[in-house]
Amino acid sequence: MTKITRLSDLGEVEIINLIGDLIYKKTKKSLIRDDTFFFDLFNKNITSESGQPTLVLNSDMLVSTTDVPPQMSFYQTGRKAVLMNISDLIVKGVQPQGIIISLGLLKDMDILNFNELMAGIIDFCFKWNLDYIGGDLNETKELTINPTVFGFQNRSNIIYRNGLKQGDYLLANGKFGLTGVGFDILLNRKGDLASYPHYKRSIFSVLEPKDLGREALFLSDNNYASTSIDSSDGLTKSLMDLTFSNPNKNLGFEIDFNDELFDKEALLYSQEFDVSLENLVFNGGEEFIHLFTINPKYYDSTLKVIQAKGGQIYKIGKVISSKKIYFLRDGKKIDLKKSGFEHFS
Repeated sequence: MTKITRLSDLGEVEIINLIGDLIYKKTKKSLIRDDTFFFDLFNKNITSESGQPTLVLNSDMLVSTTDVPPQMSFYQTGRKAVLMNISDLIVKGVQPQGIIISLGLLKDMDILNFNELMAGIIDFCFKWNLDYIGGDLNETKELTINPTVFGFQNRSNIIYRNGLKQGDYLLANGKFGLTGVGFDILLNRKGDLASYPHYKRSIFSVLEPKDLGREALFLSDNNYASTSIDSSDGLTKSLMDLTFSNPNKNLGFEIDFNDELFDKEALLYSQEFDVSLENLVFNGGEEFIHLFTINPKYYDSTLKVIQAKGGQIYKIGKVISSKKIYFLRDGKKIDLKKSGFEHFS
């Protein structure tokens, strides 16, 4: 009897059956079997003046050669594929509710690895009460995961990118620099946790980013935020994206370079290995930290609401009446140059 160990031993139909079985074991919900997937547009938990909430969608593809460090497990890869998609909804103040995932798989992929990949996907969906509705399946030359995630929100509660106002505070729900350290260790130094035990948080910030906070959802409920974005492409590029999205092109940012901005582990790493702290902080990327701007008059109320919900925010700068983006360090103004990750660059 031939032992079945690879996806090529199963075939497409049996792989889909396997996905269905794995989902049902975790969620007790059956996979919808159809070429087109249907979801009830009317959500009774959300009301609006028109009687109909807005459907909000996002699709962000994970490709193994560009998005998966060699040290990342299949479970962590599956988890990241979901995380990087729901992040873009949450920063809009939208609770993700459903996900469709198209999978590009190598035909000789080990079934145990496939099960681990799916466990990462399903577990993170389950944690966020996200319905896995279905998707496409194809044979590819490298692992590719292409989710589409969606949720519902009243239009008046959606936080857009284009509401910058001079004097607004710039806030973040996390500190920067850990992924810069993690990527430097994993990719540039070919290191791991065993060889860099003092930088565990940095390494895991890349391999298994922390669960998303819900600060954006609280901000949306109270209509406190004027703009919102995540920092998955790096802090510098995210700030530039906010300025580019704003109709007033004469606005920029002034960043305070202090311990409200950067994590102490990044500071220690920069000192130990003589690595630029500025580069670790501004150009690390994939932190999935949420950046918001708010009117200063809402700051105390915002902090109170978020802390009461178990969240945290840090004031890291402000919006200025200039096209420039710069940071203040040791009494000096230093311009930020365009950086961060871009495909095809």
